[in-house]
Amino acid sequence: MFIMSRIKGGGGEGSEGGKKQRNSGRDSVIRNAARRLSANPNDSEALSSLGDIYFREDDWQQAYKTYGTLLDSGQGANSFDNNFRYGLSALKLGMIEDAYRGLSAARNMNQNNFEVNYNLGVLEFQRKNYEKAIAILNQARIQDPEHAPTLRTLGHSFFRMKKNKEAMTYIRKAIDLAPDDKESLFTLGECYHEANQTEQALRIFAHLRGDPVMGASACLTCGIINDEGRQYEKAVQDYELGLRHQNIRTDIRIDLMYRSAQVYLKLNEIGKALGYLREIQAENPNYKDVSPLINKYQELNANKNLQVFLMAPSGDFVSLCRKIVIGFYQKAKVKITNISVNKNEWADILAEVDTPKWSDLIMFRFIRTTGSIGELIVRDFHSHLKEVKAGKGICITVGAFTDEAKRYTEARLIDLIEKERLSALLNTVDARVAVNRGTAAKKPAS
Repeated sequence: MFIMSRIKGGGGEGSEGGKKQRNSGRDSVIRNAARRLSANPNDSEALSSLGDIYFREDDWQQAYKTYGTLLDSGQGANSFDNNFRYGLSALKLGMIEDAYRGLSAARNMNQNNFEVNYNLGVLEFQRKNYEKAIAILNQARIQDPEHAPTLRTLGHSFFRMKKNKEAMTYIRKAIDLAPDDKESLFTLGECYHEANQTEQALRIFAHLRGDPVMGASACLTCGIINDEGRQYEKAVQDYELGLRHQNIRTDIRIDLMYRSAQVYLKLNEIGKALGYLREIQAENPNYKDVSPLINKYQELNANKNLQVFLMAPSGDFVSLCRKIVIGFYQKAKVKITNISVNKNEWADILAEVDTPKWSDLIMFRFIRTTGSIGELIVRDFHSHLKEVKAGKGICITVGAFTDEAKRYTEARLIDLIEKERLSALLNTVDARVAVNRGTAAKKPAS
């Protein structure tokens, strides 16, 4: 955050003679102060003279030490200037606690000083005391309504408190006064995003995508917004653009790769997704669910039919299920009489099956989940069997059936097929279909 002091140095300006005069006066003050301090290290007048020189010259280290000694001596401990200058010097040096102590003491003495109010407000913001920051910064804003850093910190404080309307008001004013403040522009985009003003948010983040500092984060947020809107092609373009930035923060880079992988999975581009997942795993093996995803999708990537079963659009899934039904029984003539699809969760296929030894009406249910299938789904399947008067049911999943589901089917004409057997079917489905079609072609019509 912006730290400021409006105190100006004194002395003549411009001419060489003026510089010499100032240097001569400065050296004289330092010599006199050093002489007095050798006799009395707590000489308040000598310390004040030295502190004034250091402070005006922006020698923050020496100013901090000098005013600290002056305050510790107890002489001038009630001085507004001493506490303010001590606090501001500490703030310039990043010594937050000492800065807070000095500026707080100064404000207790004078609550109408703009510089104290602004800098103490910044400190409260850094300490995440956002309500205190807002109260103090509002006082500074009243004193100087056109001070962009005050408006900026006010806006960011409101944003941290999830008060987006107030945040946008002050951040917009700050950006009007300081158009190059990219961080505030980014935060304004976040305000729009959280307020569900998606178009405005996207415009801001798209504008920032090429920025060398904010660009990667802007690409990430653009991608998230497009991903949420199911604009997957645009989302992956945003993520890929973000990854092309240089010197990206590690957490941002990994998040970009992870989200790219997720979108590629939605687009059924498993190879590209696995590339990013493996890269993340090499850097951070315990990142989110990367390891389980790799284990799952490696198998899918190697088995195209399994990939279709789990991830393809409904039409492709049903086409694959038809092939499984046609090739399920060896040397059988199969006529599919009905297909029904329950959303994208499962498909039911009713088929007349005629083999050399028997003929029957068989109902197949193909369930697309990799999780556990419980008794309720199997009961529903059994009810459906009775409705269509099927002689037998085949319930197939790439996951597993619970013990309750298995017990339910023990006395019923329902076969349960889990992942291992389904994988074998998927590996041989094309060959089995070819055999049965050949059988049907040779069999004379009745």
